[in-house]
Amino acid sequence: MSPPPPGQTQLPDWDGLKLQVRTLIASHRVMIFSKSYCPYCNKVKELFRSMHVEYYALELDVTADGPSIQQVLAELTNQRTVPNVFVNGTHIGGCDSTYQAYHDGSLQKLLGDSKDTEPYDYDLIIIGGGSGGLACSKEAAALGKKVMVLDYVVPTPLGTSWGLGGTCVNVGCIPKKLMHQAALLGQALQDSRKYGWQYEEQVKHNWEIMVEAIQNYIGSLNWGYRVSLREKSVTYLNSYGEFIEPHKIKATNRKGQVTYHTAETFVLATGERPRYLGIPGDKEYCITSDDLFSLPYCPGKTLVVGASYVALECAGFLAGLGLDVTVMVRSILLRGFDQEMAERVGAHMETHGVKFIRKFVPVQVEQLEEGMPGRLKVTAKSTEGPEIFEEEYNTVLIAIGRDACTRNIGLETIGVKINEKNGKVPVNDEEQTNVPYVYAIGDILDGKLELTPVAIQAGKLLARRLYGGSSTKCDYINVPTTVFTPLEYGSCGLAEERAIEEFGKQNLEVYHSLFWPLEWTVPGRDNNTCYAKIICSKHDNNRVIGFHVLGPNAGEVTQGFAAAIKCGLTKELLDETIGIHPTCGEVREGEGTA
Repeated sequence: MSPPPPGQTQLPDWDGLKLQVRTLIASHRVMIFSKSYCPYCNKVKELFRSMHVEYYALELDVTADGPSIQQVLAELTNQRTVPNVFVNGTHIGGCDSTYQAYHDGSLQKLLGDSKDTEPYDYDLIIIGGGSGGLACSKEAAALGKKVMVLDYVVPTPLGTSWGLGGTCVNVGCIPKKLMHQAALLGQALQDSRKYGWQYEEQVKHNWEIMVEAIQNYIGSLNWGYRVSLREKSVTYLNSYGEFIEPHKIKATNRKGQVTYHTAETFVLATGERPRYLGIPGDKEYCITSDDLFSLPYCPGKTLVVGASYVALECAGFLAGLGLDVTVMVRSILLRGFDQEMAERVGAHMETHGVKFIRKFVPVQVEQLEEGMPGRLKVTAKSTEGPEIFEEEYNTVLIAIGRDACTRNIGLETIGVKINEKNGKVPVNDEEQTNVPYVYAIGDILDGKLELTPVAIQAGKLLARRLYGGSSTKCDYINVPTTVFTPLEYGSCGLAEERAIEEFGKQNLEVYHSLFWPLEWTVPGRDNNTCYAKIICSKHDNNRVIGFHVLGPNAGEVTQGFAAAIKCGLTKELLDETIGIHPTCGEVREGEGTA
């Protein structure tokens, strides 16, 4: 073909381009017309890679005839966007259409991997029987899907294990709140004398009776979860799940017996376990929250290592039960929470007998005497100098954080990426991992909140999106929570430090107030200890972006305010709301501070 005259553009050889496009489509099992910078194109390629299906991608942005080929595709398919996907000569469409075909099985049929020839055992397999996994499984089953749940508790170094239901039910929220309540009852007994109650005998606490009653209740919950799964026709295996190839897992039970199962979709809901110190004697002689709530003997004089909410909650109720409790803190209390509130929590605990050792970390734990409890010697060193601390305790409770249970379930075998620093799983806004048929929910999500109600909500909504035609996603913003220390701390929204980072101090107004619960006035205790503050955005109609309250029943108070904050609560609306008198919830945050 001769070159065009000067000043004229050579017209495309449309017939030749159409032939080229048709030839590409016919000669490749999977043909993707793509652009190298397009995230939707990359997502489609990731899907085929996860299925171990080879594809050919023509990058139109780096191909000389790219714009013309895209025009030819528009004529052939009536689709002007990329990716433009063909499988065995059949036009699939763009990213959404390809994923829809994957989920309804039509893509596999076109590829020759039809479920008719080799059906999956289940529509959905969930690895992890905690709050999120159970919620997701039951919702999916209610939508007509065949579902399996695997749950297996690897025993602690001391041999502790538990039943179906996950951390919250067995070794978390439920027993923690019940032991917190036991401690509050001790305080109520002291207060009762001022209210006229007279009793002669010495009141003492029996650890064994409390633990037995709490474990009996937890056992009833474990049984209830199993019954609920059976009623909804969800298959439950008390086995350890591990991926061995795409869409296939190996399940190993306590006896070492192995079975294999396949599914179209998987949800990771494996949760986290307590982290150890990595020092001599920690796993041999120390306990964690995984052991504490079923401990068959009173722990006695206890050292709590850590300043997490788990550490302070456990230290608080142990002290409330009358034990000698010390907390060893490496740096700050309640990292991630509002630090003014955290320091007030710590100050109240110190006032009520909890000792704090600041800026020290244990380096060795030695057993001096066996027993229930025995005697341990703890050696710790300063984080700021050469000082060494040594002391004897009956029990050492480690509560320095938790690690995601993701490193030994075969994720690398199927290509699921994790954050190597913490083992957590990065997901998109639909809880989908980089492998399209694998999703994740709960505490293992990278950068998300580690809260039971969040996992439950995410699990339900995920099942509805997968199988119920829903598009509703889990909202991780303005989620309320409460730390059940002796003086409870409830919060919703931003900590003051985080608000300053996001908005700038000059753009905030902080309102705060001390208050004295009416119930505490007669016993005459803890005046000017309870505290509330709200953080408002000045340039957004004084919208409340952070709510914090320190006082009795803080969780109950915070729950109501959380709904209001989600609806856009402002300081003006808060001031206009008439309180219920006399309650802690009616407290009015006072004058603003710059």
